[in-house]
Amino acid sequence: MSADNAVDAARTDGAPRRGLRRIDLLRLGRAALLGTGGRDRVPDAIEHLTKVHRARHPEAGPEAIETLRRAYVLAESSHRGQMRKSGEPYITHPLAVTLILAELGAETTTLTASLLHDTVEDTDVTLDQVREQFGQEVGYLVDGVTKLEKVDYGAAAEPETFRKMLLATGDDVRVMSIKLADRLHNMRTLGVMRPEKQVRIAKVTRDVLIPLAERLGVQALKTELEDLVFAILHPEEHARTRAMIAANADGPDLLAAVAEDLRRVLREAGIAAEVAIRPRHAVSVHRVLLKRGGAELGSCDFGRLLVVVAEDADCYAVLGELHTCFTPVIAEFKDFIAAPKFNLYQSLHTAVADDRGRVAEVLVRTRRMHRVAEAGVIALGDPHAVAETPQTAEGEPGTRVDPTRPGWLARLLEWQRDAPDADTFWSALRDDLAQDREITVFAAESGESGESTGTVRLPAGASCVDAAYAVHGEAGHRCVGARVNGRLAPLGTRLRDGDTLQLLMADSAASGPDADWLERAITPAARIAITRWLAQHPAADDEDQQTAAPAVRPERTADQPPTAEPVAVTDLPHATVRLARCCTPVPPDGVTGFVIRGGTVAVHRVECPSTARMTAAGRTPVPVRWRDGGSANAYRATVLAEALSRPRLLADLTEAIAAQGVGIVSAAVEPPQEHRVRHTYTVELPDPGALTALMRAMRSVPGVYDVYRARLTVAAARP
Repeated sequence: MSADNAVDAARTDGAPRRGLRRIDLLRLGRAALLGTGGRDRVPDAIEHLTKVHRARHPEAGPEAIETLRRAYVLAESSHRGQMRKSGEPYITHPLAVTLILAELGAETTTLTASLLHDTVEDTDVTLDQVREQFGQEVGYLVDGVTKLEKVDYGAAAEPETFRKMLLATGDDVRVMSIKLADRLHNMRTLGVMRPEKQVRIAKVTRDVLIPLAERLGVQALKTELEDLVFAILHPEEHARTRAMIAANADGPDLLAAVAEDLRRVLREAGIAAEVAIRPRHAVSVHRVLLKRGGAELGSCDFGRLLVVVAEDADCYAVLGELHTCFTPVIAEFKDFIAAPKFNLYQSLHTAVADDRGRVAEVLVRTRRMHRVAEAGVIALGDPHAVAETPQTAEGEPGTRVDPTRPGWLARLLEWQRDAPDADTFWSALRDDLAQDREITVFAAESGESGESTGTVRLPAGASCVDAAYAVHGEAGHRCVGARVNGRLAPLGTRLRDGDTLQLLMADSAASGPDADWLERAITPAARIAITRWLAQHPAADDEDQQTAAPAVRPERTADQPPTAEPVAVTDLPHATVRLARCCTPVPPDGVTGFVIRGGTVAVHRVECPSTARMTAAGRTPVPVRWRDGGSANAYRATVLAEALSRPRLLADLTEAIAAQGVGIVSAAVEPPQEHRVRHTYTVELPDPGALTALMRAMRSVPGVYDVYRARLTVAAARP
């Protein structure tokens, strides 16, 4: 295959062309390294490299080629005598990595750094020497991909190396491009390693490198990495899939017939386009097989049709002809041109059936879109040049997303600074990269000058809690509610693409998250911030504190009298006493206490299941007693009312409770079952004696046949 960019050579005569198929980096790399004279003629590789580079970058002059030559000479001389475990001279590795990047269209600086990427790590060459001979940019890239020493970092060397690379990628995305190409060549030659080491490296590649390749849009690297990992971690399934692909190749090519029909339709419509068959790689075939529930695949399932045109408008013209002359499968249509993926990918996806019932998936894109789809950020060239002159890849003036700061990378760089240790960073990184889709939420904020709206990009599945920390950072602790599309919604509400969100923030800086926010948050930034806050406020991070309520009145306002003394006391000096919400004890209930984190004593009823559970766990009970003459508005209790379902029952019960001078803290109504319904109220009593009168008043409401205190089943259900 020629080194020329396939899509630049797009033809309009309707003939199939191999150039539009997925770039076969493995075949190209082997041919370049071996050369025409065998493996020992390594210098042929630099000649091939320069030819590829000139083909992809005609503007690269003699100075660029001389820079590559000098980088090769330094790399070859510094690695001389070193051998890979495969038995090849070590120089074949940086050469292979550089050839991979050259085929993808990397510019001179990236290729220079790629040739030198292992010199500082594995030879006597220093970073200062690299900077002196090749400049600061090349030095920065080489430093970014250089591993940290295990002797200095121990078991944390690998995660800390990735942290270092990500930080460097935040300033120059080419660092990660070199790392991905480096890992691809290492995965190709992984067979010489011990099986257990192959599995370990393959898992890291699956969990970290492949998602990064996806997010940077480098599909040519991602697809081959996926197949190599698939072969190592699932060898039997990989072998079966390869056998299916081979068997299909020996049969009739039905997809070719559909492709020819499509060429004829586009030719008759006067649309200049190139149509090619794009075979699926092994993992893609396996995914289709799983999607079909293991059912036998047809010939058209082993590939897709790729249509490449000149302009964006032509993409939609092709789509119109497809859906007019064939039967569209509407559920398969996706428009990634109007709404690009977060990795800059753009294409129209559809599926159509011909008059014989053969269904083919079709991708429609422009030449520029095809370059970016294959090579991602590598196709965009020097990111610093992009920042200085914001133009499209076709050279037309316009605004483009800065590839050095995509939203997902900016978020990742934010939370990684707060990761307290390597293990937290490593697990959070894998969780973050597992989120392979993004949504856009419009966040509205009310201010003195009115309401302002900004866009917030979040991973799919993010909640209002995640949005609070994405918008406000550490101040997300103060979020007390949210409006989603104009309606009040729980903080755990999962946001959807295009939602409008207004976060409701408390004025008090003392507000903080509940422990159950961890169950609602999926972004590492939110989870790390919540975990850190809970660690700094240990009383709020205890299981018992989650069910505990202050035994004093709520925080008073300026015109209220001073807060009263707690209604329960303990002999422990300086201990704060709180009444547990799980059993809501009130005088004269028999009570006992347990010290929770922060030195707080949680007061439970003696018969509360939490009491038995903590005693069985070896927790020492603390004597507590009711204070004589406790303060007003200090007693909480949970009562349940069982009744026959009827209209206005809730209103009548609420009115009966209010008539007793009792405040309702919370209320819940279970769905009716066989015309019976149960209401649960947590109330705040003016004094302990008010509980009996309250229950009597509730029983007097028509339709209510039983009122009783909570039987403590909620606490019993807790682990």
